[in-house]
Amino acid sequence: MAKSQQTFNKIEKEKKRLKKREEKAKKMEARRAEAKENGKKGIEFAYVDHNGNLTDTPPDPSKKIKVDLESIEINIPKTLESEKEKIDPVRKGSVSFFDSSKGFGFIIDSENQEKYFTHVSGLIDEISENDKVTFELEKGMKGMNAVKVTLQK
Repeated sequence: MAKSQQTFNKIEKEKKRLKKREEKAKKMEARRAEAKENGKKGIEFAYVDHNGNLTDTPPDPSKKIKVDLESIEINIPKTLESEKEKIDPVRKGSVSFFDSSKGFGFIIDSENQEKYFTHVSGLIDEISENDKVTFELEKGMKGMNAVKVTLQK
């Protein structure tokens, strides 16, 4: 005679599955009974009012705002020329570290105290530590780099 394929573990898992199924059926029956008592039918609706908030009452059509298609901007707004003139590309700072043998260093911006990497290829004048310099920023591989570094006069 062959041995039964049912193991204790399989029997226990099947019992748990059946128990979950029964509990789910009881919950569903309880919801149906509650709906019959309160007189609710189906799923209640959620509406969005004129401010974009969810409510249970339909929105007032008199508060509806008509939006022109041309007034919607999806891209980044263009900067005005007056704003471009205000931004000065030349910054001032001091050299916090510079290793001439390796050819790189760091400059601290005097306005926002940020540290920027600089390389020998971006230097116009020879610099050393604690020198006051002017520089411009350029996007590098790992962040902003100081370029066109000159000694401050």
